[in-house]
Order: sequence, then structure tokens, then C-alpha cells
Amino acid sequence: MQCTRWHRLPLRLAADARERSASGCVDSAVQCQLSVHSGGRHYGLLDDVEYGTAMWLRWYEASVDLAVLPDCPAVAPGPDGDGCCLFAGHDGQHTWEEVRPLEERSPEPD
Repeated sequence: MQCTRWHRLPLRLAADARERSASGCVDSAVQCQLSVHSGGRHYGLLDDVEYGTAMWLRWYEASVDLAVLPDCPAVAPGPDGDGCCLFAGHDGQHTWEEVRPLEERSPEPD
């Protein structure tokens, strides 16, 4: 299960974030992408920077900054394994571990 904390991108960081992002566009608010955690830093994805790195809004209590971090290299087992969408060295589960098995999902409406 994913963390439910959100944070607005402070205006003092917005111009720097747009300048450093690959697309030149960043959201004004982001949700923490880590699995549910108690305490510690939160990380919201802003945009890719260059191949293999992304820019994250990192916050803990009143401290907020930008962090350019390398992508997590982990890949799910199996021939069609998904890559983790977080950063290298993150705490908690990889993003593919958050997906419920097919048999636990509710059926799609017709």
C-alpha cells in the first residue's frame, strides 16, 4: 500500500524544478511514492532528469528540498518483470510488490 501523504511544491523551488526537469513541466503537488511508512522522509516524483535519474520532492516535517536520484535498478522476477519506479536505495517495497495478485482484484465492469 502506498503512502497517502501529499506536499505542494514550494514556489521557491518551482523554477529550479522546471529548469532541471526533462520536460520543463512539474506538478504543483505530489504524493509520496514510497510504501506506507511511519515517520521519516517522504518522496514525490516530479519528473525525469536524464536517462536513469529522476527529480524528487523530498520532505520531512518543515524541511523541503529537491533531490536528483538514480533510478532503482531492481526488476521483478520473471521474463516480463516490471522495473521499480522508485529511486535506488529506497526504503520499503518495490513498486511491483504493491500490486495485488490478479485473483485478489475485483473484476472489471462489463
